[in-house]
Amino acid sequence: MSHLTDLQEHIQPLRDTLRRFIDKEMPREAARRWDREDMFPRDVFGRLVSIGVTGLTVPEEYGGTGVDIVATMAVIEELSRRSLAVAVPYIMTSCYCGMNIRESGSEAQKRHFLPKVARGDVMFAYGLTEPDAGADLASVRTSARMENDRVIVSGTKRFCSGANIADYIYTLVKSDPQAPRYKNLSVILVPTNAPGVSIRVADAVGMKGAPTTDVTFDAVEVPTSAIVGERDGWNNGWSMLAGPVLNVEKLEVAAMAVGIAQAAVDDAWDYAGQRSQFGKLIGKFQSVRHKLADLRTDLLASRLMLYHAAALANAGKPCGVESSMAKLFCTERGRTAVIGAQEIIGAYGLTKEFDAERYVRDMLILPIAGGSSNIQRNNISNMLGLAR
Repeated sequence: MSHLTDLQEHIQPLRDTLRRFIDKEMPREAARRWDREDMFPRDVFGRLVSIGVTGLTVPEEYGGTGVDIVATMAVIEELSRRSLAVAVPYIMTSCYCGMNIRESGSEAQKRHFLPKVARGDVMFAYGLTEPDAGADLASVRTSARMENDRVIVSGTKRFCSGANIADYIYTLVKSDPQAPRYKNLSVILVPTNAPGVSIRVADAVGMKGAPTTDVTFDAVEVPTSAIVGERDGWNNGWSMLAGPVLNVEKLEVAAMAVGIAQAAVDDAWDYAGQRSQFGKLIGKFQSVRHKLADLRTDLLASRLMLYHAAALANAGKPCGVESSMAKLFCTERGRTAVIGAQEIIGAYGLTKEFDAERYVRDMLILPIAGGSSNIQRNNISNMLGLAR
């Protein structure tokens, strides 16, 4: 039995539980309504938490079920098959908060936040990107200065998914304008309800329910305990963006892509077995059969890459190349899948009566989020030592 087969068997009971939950608590019409109203179904999320899935990134000593990156990716994939309005908030709790605090938080921060992650009681949004700092995060202009036992944060962040439903913004700041590049950054936990925080929801085409936002910090004051890693974390923020957390973030996006692509291909497959033209089912036409065969093949390859990289991350092994490859492949093939599925469904795939148009809208962000496809190509070439 192959290692990857073992992994699939390991997470199959979890998948079965999630699919029953989704059928009951996240029916298609509800997912369409959440998308239409740009709504986060907090009550549904609360019932999801009761399954215990938010504890999958939390060690047992802090109230979790033990860290299981493979299972975490399976949760993201399954939720994304139905709705990003639940999948993204799950990531905001289990990954943005759970993974970052477990890897970079002080012991006091771990004791405070990780039990809340396991209970589903806290969400982080990422405050990384700025109007003039996207892939080049080391050039952020949002600033923080320390005054006695307080930190004052000022600046603007862009494309902060879910900040309007989050409890804290995991904010990358320039904390020492005189220090060398990469040694002048810190990460501050800014409460979304703190005085001076302004959040504006952007009307993006997809990822409804946890929408992208612009966030402004107008001399926001927080205690020094809000520095990730506390005082030891001051000017050490760059290291917190690299390593295991960055690799898992790429896999989170890949898992969303696999989930959406699976849903799109399943819908197109079913449609091809029901829709008749010219006196026979369209699934009997070679052009449709070949397209669906290619999409199924891409799905299998995507899933194998995702869970191979997730298994490496779970074992604490180097996986930078594999996670970049998975992110690149899954999101690019995912985009091909949703457009191909929409083409098979035809004009109906452009209407709100079918989910195909939502799959396309939700997928469009994924080759960009978490490091664009070209950034991943650079990562792969650099890490493999090409012409350096």
